[in-house]
Amino acid sequence: MKRFFAMVATFVLALVATSAVVAAEKSYSLSSPNGRVGATITVGEKLTYAVGFEGKAVLAPSQIALRLADGEVLGEGDRLVKAKIASVDKVVLPQFYFQTEIADCYNELTLSFREGYSVEFRAYDEGVTYRFVTIRKESYTVENEVTEFRFAEPAKVWLAYNNLTGEKRDRYMTSFENTYTHCALSEVDAEQLAFSPVLIECAGVKVCIAESDVEAYPGMFLCNPSGENALVGHFAPLPRRTEEGGHNKLQGMVRERESFIANCKAERTMPWRIVLVTDDDRTLAANDMVYRLASPSRVEDTSWIRPGKVAWEWWNHWGINGVDFVTGVNNPTYKAYIDFASKNNIEYVILDEGWAVKYANDLKQIVPEIDLPELVKYAEERGVGLILWAGYNAFNRDIEGICAHYSKMGIKGFKIDFMDRDDQAMVDFHYQVAEAAARHKMLVDFHGTYKPTGLNRTYPNVINFEAVFGLEQMKWSPTTVNHVEYDVTMPFIRMLAGPIDYTQGAMRNASKRNYRPVSHEAMSQGTRCHQLAEYVVFFSPLSMLCDSPSQYERERVSLRYIAKIPTVWDQTVVLDGKVGEYIVMARRSGSKWYVGALTSWTPREMTIDLTPILGSAGEFKAEVYRDGANAAERASDYKFEKMEVPTDRKLQVKMAPGGGFAAVISKK
Repeated sequence: MKRFFAMVATFVLALVATSAVVAAEKSYSLSSPNGRVGATITVGEKLTYAVGFEGKAVLAPSQIALRLADGEVLGEGDRLVKAKIASVDKVVLPQFYFQTEIADCYNELTLSFREGYSVEFRAYDEGVTYRFVTIRKESYTVENEVTEFRFAEPAKVWLAYNNLTGEKRDRYMTSFENTYTHCALSEVDAEQLAFSPVLIECAGVKVCIAESDVEAYPGMFLCNPSGENALVGHFAPLPRRTEEGGHNKLQGMVRERESFIANCKAERTMPWRIVLVTDDDRTLAANDMVYRLASPSRVEDTSWIRPGKVAWEWWNHWGINGVDFVTGVNNPTYKAYIDFASKNNIEYVILDEGWAVKYANDLKQIVPEIDLPELVKYAEERGVGLILWAGYNAFNRDIEGICAHYSKMGIKGFKIDFMDRDDQAMVDFHYQVAEAAARHKMLVDFHGTYKPTGLNRTYPNVINFEAVFGLEQMKWSPTTVNHVEYDVTMPFIRMLAGPIDYTQGAMRNASKRNYRPVSHEAMSQGTRCHQLAEYVVFFSPLSMLCDSPSQYERERVSLRYIAKIPTVWDQTVVLDGKVGEYIVMARRSGSKWYVGALTSWTPREMTIDLTPILGSAGEFKAEVYRDGANAAERASDYKFEKMEVPTDRKLQVKMAPGGGFAAVISKK
């Protein structure tokens, strides 16, 4: 491992030009193990850091600090007592993830201050991270955090605004779902907040800003209120008063907020701030930094945790055909979904909104059309688990009681919705639910939530998160929404934060000019193979089948592929990709490789080189799903074929507008 060095005195790194440094300042350099990423940390009147890539400045000196409610500022004019350097080379063994091993190699600088805190900086080959650590005598209150990202050259940015919707009295309330705006950094809307991760193009590289290990603290928004070539962190103040409201009174509407962002224990670690830097877009789509930096698992026995696929009724509006009963929220309908799941070896069925009494905010009040114990018994006899949808308010009223009651009944987990905030109180709710559910051996899928920040490592029973502009949006989005472009942008930005509850699998597929929102018989934008490939490209340990059993029964070839595809993986390789244009992902489970490719509305012919995953020796066969010759007009047109993988390992692929490609590869 390449070592780094620290200099106490004036230090000038090639990536940051400094004409003069006052005597009180001390500067330190930090480089990544491969030497490509560098950082300069300066301690003086302000604590700043700068980041470079291959000797070229990317981030100019940017301030970091914690402003406490009593007026003290950690990071301004403080007395440095110790600087400690270290090199680490270890392996993290993730659970229910997209690979079985993560190399955790970095060089670290820890600066300890007399005022009872330290700051840890790490340089990885993928970028630079830092966090505050406090070791104080008494608890304290953080009024605000100073988090700057000042870019050394004019930059462009891909970001998703929180776009205030619904009750706009609270600017911090958002479902964390939006398409990306691509603009100059200086043109970012000064009135808006963007939710991380955010991707910036600067100095010939891509920079992704993210965070990890956000516990007992608010999540980080990013904004540019001054119109500079910079972004700054922004944090929701702690709620002072909330009341029931929003969708079916399921949400906690914040009516007043405090003047500070967090109450903190005397000794604690703060969230990691992450600055990823790369000159290769592919490295973003399989990045694991957020998982790597999160606190290790607090669940000793994880043998009961079972990832898999879910037959889901809400998107297709309980759309079963050819039966002698009226479909909807009732036992006959759910028994039909259970039969479908059992027949196709699908692990779960979800009961989405409607099974509990509306407006009651009491998850033990069940509508008379549902006999839940009977459904649990029916499902267990057929090897299927049941997952219950739940609104935030109802769940928050009795977290322990709900988990205990439904675990005893045999329910396998919850899909919890409409949190729509990431202030400290809401972050605490997520950890409380994760811990209680783990004790009762229940899965959690957080829907209507903020992006993952490593909770799925700390509590592996938290198996999925939404915070994505998923397929549900196609039930109501106007034709101006470009969902296909989002599909080839999001994997390079949002997905590096963690798994996504995107809910793919549509069997009604539409070309660009044929798409329209139809709530009860929804369709996707893009081709059938676009939908199939999403099961490889998108990482979802708990992956939905969004369409109805009747639709899948008519599409047996597609169903066979979806039903058999894994949801967690042994190895992941991004074979090709460019943000906003296309992506080619390969994932291995056991001895089989699964390849998925997506393109934007631009049709694409490309050669996929399989050598990085198959090597040059041996013979392989493939089951291939290609866009049909008429897929540009009739998006459901596709072709399935079996073939031998060429000895040169190169596949010629032609994708229609909004198209895709999927293959399952195994040894002959």
